[in-house]
Amino acid sequence: MTDTTEDLEALAGFEDALRGMVPPTFDTIEAERRHRKERLAAGFRLLAKRALTTGPAGHITVRDPELTDHFWVNPFVVPFSRMTVSDLILVNHAGDIVEGDRTINAAAFAIHSRIHSAHPTLNGACHSHSTYGRPFSATSRLIEMTSQDACSFYESQVLFTDFSGVVLAEEEGDRIAEALATPTPCREGNKLAILENHGLLTVGETVDEAVFWFLLGEKMCHDQLLLDATNKPYRVIDHDVAAATRDVVGLRFAGWLSFQTLYDEIVHEQPDLLD
Repeated sequence: MTDTTEDLEALAGFEDALRGMVPPTFDTIEAERRHRKERLAAGFRLLAKRALTTGPAGHITVRDPELTDHFWVNPFVVPFSRMTVSDLILVNHAGDIVEGDRTINAAAFAIHSRIHSAHPTLNGACHSHSTYGRPFSATSRLIEMTSQDACSFYESQVLFTDFSGVVLAEEEGDRIAEALATPTPCREGNKLAILENHGLLTVGETVDEAVFWFLLGEKMCHDQLLLDATNKPYRVIDHDVAAATRDVVGLRFAGWLSFQTLYDEIVHEQPDLLD
């Protein structure tokens, strides 16, 4: 992970609570690879636990730390709820399976290979057909800044309106990757793409971050739909406050940090994911 100095400076006042809580460093590539794969497997279990899957649809990936034009991904039709480290498949950007003996979701390759190729600092990406992200995507709008949590996505979300059915062509993956590159005042770039009539896709410098943003984005879609259902006016947070809030709760470091308790929880409950 890149230097977190600026992120930590933005969190001034929390120094005591955050002491020692920084992304790990590794003595060997093998140790870093194992770490990434463990977080990836945990991500699948976390989505399954929250019922954020629909059949075989959905995929989470993490870039390999050594072979940077390769990424780890879930094998096709293996339930998220049963995913383990040893199940994961290594594939390169040409579509060759380098490690593993199962097939992968063609849509996973078409989307994730293009994101990882176009964005070398984005090591994790997460997409699933989830309960609230899917219907919210059909409203063709971004998440509104109605809460502190929603501000995590202020000026760091994009709407992708080019839905053309199941994503099987790399050209559509290229368009999603291009949408994520949309210029934004947020110094860390876009973290959430709302894929119209499809669902949510999140990215991060770590897979930890990408998974946490997905879970949070899903909650914010739920919140928005609940607000809409009241048929009552509601207050949207103004620009200055939303931007200042994002620069605390929406940092890459904050996304990574927020995932750590979820990881500890799921490993404690389902230790077989590390197999």
